[in-house]
Amino acid sequence: MHFRRLGGSGLKISEISYGNWLTHGSQVEEEAALACVRAALDEGITTFDTADVYAGTRAEAVLGRALEGQRREGLEIFTKVYWPTGKGPNDRGLSRKHIMESIHGSLKRLKTDYVDLYQAHRYDYETPLEETMQAFADVVRQGKALYIGVSEWKAEEIRAGVTLARQLGFQLVSSQPQYSMLWRTIEAQVIPTSQELGVGQIVWSPIAQGVLTGKYRPGEKPPPGSRATDDKGGADQIKRFMRDEVLTRVQQLKPVADEVGLSMAQLAVAWVLQNPNVSSAIIGASRPDQVKENVKAAGVKLSAEVMRRIDELIGPVAERDPARTGSPPKRP
Repeated sequence: MHFRRLGGSGLKISEISYGNWLTHGSQVEEEAALACVRAALDEGITTFDTADVYAGTRAEAVLGRALEGQRREGLEIFTKVYWPTGKGPNDRGLSRKHIMESIHGSLKRLKTDYVDLYQAHRYDYETPLEETMQAFADVVRQGKALYIGVSEWKAEEIRAGVTLARQLGFQLVSSQPQYSMLWRTIEAQVIPTSQELGVGQIVWSPIAQGVLTGKYRPGEKPPPGSRATDDKGGADQIKRFMRDEVLTRVQQLKPVADEVGLSMAQLAVAWVLQNPNVSSAIIGASRPDQVKENVKAAGVKLSAEVMRRIDELIGPVAERDPARTGSPPKRP
């Protein structure tokens, strides 16, 4: 495994991190989830990402049980706050009340005294940013989180957050956006702003929820048991890529992957890691062998010619609109 600094901080995290969105507590049984975490540890992954909302808080609990007994100082555990975790009006968002109550719940489920990174899962347009950042500052001062990050914030929101964090005496060090060959919305604004401010990207869905593995073929039904057939949320997330125009171009990546000695999944993960602003790529898995395959992308250097060929093949169908990066609109 290779390691990178998280943004401009001194924290080092594994280039490949393990995330349990759409898997632990929902798509896969707990024993399979535990096996995947064990495989991640065996492969040298030290960074684990989750969120309180995943599987209705069950994902955090599964990860907590999976990591129990490991040396805590040798792990980087990340979680998030924003989405609803209850039915009350204050059970969502980034108010001081929700942040303070949520960090307590997350720590209990994760069986730890602190998380290494606590992330705002989206921007909250209903809560003053000053209130949110003051609450995060207090979470850090209380030792419940070491660093603060955000997820799917726009460039101007990241800048405002970093400014307030510095005034309040803590570090906002990371951004967690969707990023892959097919989804490049952060390149125009978020990445340049983040590089300027010392914010690193921890990217999710580098394989475009499985599309970049090549297992989905144009004109054919999705393989049984694949994410595109999952009625618990997976199918909704992947449908934006399930167009014949996209799937045809993805199939054309196979010769490129073969030439560099990688699987298509490894090529996809390696591609996002070529961006110097990317600190880590999050992989998910429903089987241990998927973990063992994808970690082989760590440390891979792709030539400029290979990167050019990938861009020629996938660029015409890639989403690049910066407006597609961001939080949901304000609720009515």
